[in-house]
Amino acid sequence: MNLGKDGSYSVEVNELVKSFGSFVAVDHISFQVHRGEVFGFLGPNGAGKSTTIRMLCGLLRPTAGQGHVESLDVMTQSEQIKEIIGYMSQQFSLYDDLTVEENVDFYSGIYKIPSAKAKRRKEWVLEMAGLMERRKSLTRTLATGWKQRLALGCAIIHEPAVLFLDEPTSGVDPISRRQFWDLIYTLSERGVTVFVTTHYMDEAENCHRLALIHHGKLAAMGTPHELKVKTMDRAVLALEGARILEWMDPLENLEPCAEVAVFGNSLHITVDDVERATREIRTFLANRSISDFSLERIEPSLEDVFVSLIREEERAGSIMYHKEAG
Repeated sequence: MNLGKDGSYSVEVNELVKSFGSFVAVDHISFQVHRGEVFGFLGPNGAGKSTTIRMLCGLLRPTAGQGHVESLDVMTQSEQIKEIIGYMSQQFSLYDDLTVEENVDFYSGIYKIPSAKAKRRKEWVLEMAGLMERRKSLTRTLATGWKQRLALGCAIIHEPAVLFLDEPTSGVDPISRRQFWDLIYTLSERGVTVFVTTHYMDEAENCHRLALIHHGKLAAMGTPHELKVKTMDRAVLALEGARILEWMDPLENLEPCAEVAVFGNSLHITVDDVERATREIRTFLANRSISDFSLERIEPSLEDVFVSLIREEERAGSIMYHKEAG
């Protein structure tokens, strides 16, 4: 991780709240993001991710609490914040009737970049995004992955200190998503702080640290490894077979099985006692004359962590507050 020399924070949030009438979209959240860090905000749709990012970008005024971006106050200095950040939403905010380089030129003008510097920055953006050969193409003719790269280039044309990416890979194919994350790492290595919201669990593995948000509250925070090893108190068994969906509901009724969730072609079963759960699951399958299956203990995935946390907290009737893992 490429932190500032003094280890200072690029983003600081303390008890931040956003309400819309009686609905609390963001509920007293607190966290810090280091300079040069790729910080992931992970949660399902409607969890409060986009609302938080819009407050930090100066686009939405908080109801209460404190927030600072590069020491600028989100309450009183929203216009100054807009000048030193980059922001990319899942809509890509591009002009389809302009060419690739005309879009870049347009954003250079928006950010009032001097002419000589704007030319250098445009060439850098086109090279970085792999769009040199497409610079004269109309934007509407580009595939989604190329539009994504162009939107990123426009968001960083003015060399922002902090880059906010709100669900930037939604609807993008897996190869383009991987290439996009390579660009994110390049920016991080250059010292840019990257704050990214996502609901893709596999993408979250790419972040230096993660905050898990649900119903507007933070459920847990830490590195991907910390969340899987320290936050997850239970073990996870993976069960594979030809008819796993038929087994899901009955297995949830077995006492040793705390959670059962579909994960690709397998069921992930969260348990407290591995030996007892393994024995009872095998007995369950044997009683149904099922012999073609595999059952093994695996390292929890981030999705296992997230599902387990949310289900436990919903059963308790309220979100539990977790200190940062570590």
